[in-house]
Amino acid sequence: MRLITHNMLQCHVKNCNNNNFPLRFEDVQVELIEADFNPEFLSNMLNKIEWDALYNTAVQLGINTLPAQMPEDAEENEEFLKLVHNVLLETHVQQGQMVCPNCAHVYKIRDGIPNMLLAEHEI
Repeated sequence: MRLITHNMLQCHVKNCNNNNFPLRFEDVQVELIEADFNPEFLSNMLNKIEWDALYNTAVQLGINTLPAQMPEDAEENEEFLKLVHNVLLETHVQQGQMVCPNCAHVYKIRDGIPNMLLAEHEI
């Protein structure tokens, strides 16, 4: 699972409506998989990314290349876009789990695929 996907996931357990994003990674295996750099795509995605969540998740995974704040010239700053590209599109969580910070529900990740399905009593 790429971190771009993680940045858009939140807990959907019944009555878990506050503090359910971002999901916290635990016991993860991370793999870097090279991807083509597309600055236009990244520029268009920047306003859809929750920056604080991305930054904190990257730090949690031991990735310290992103600045704490998005630069004002982010969309034109190719050096910055390459850093974002590496974190969003080339960093893959292959195994582990995501945990909701509110209700502590666990979402398992196997072979890079998060299982976001809920049991009937959780819906």
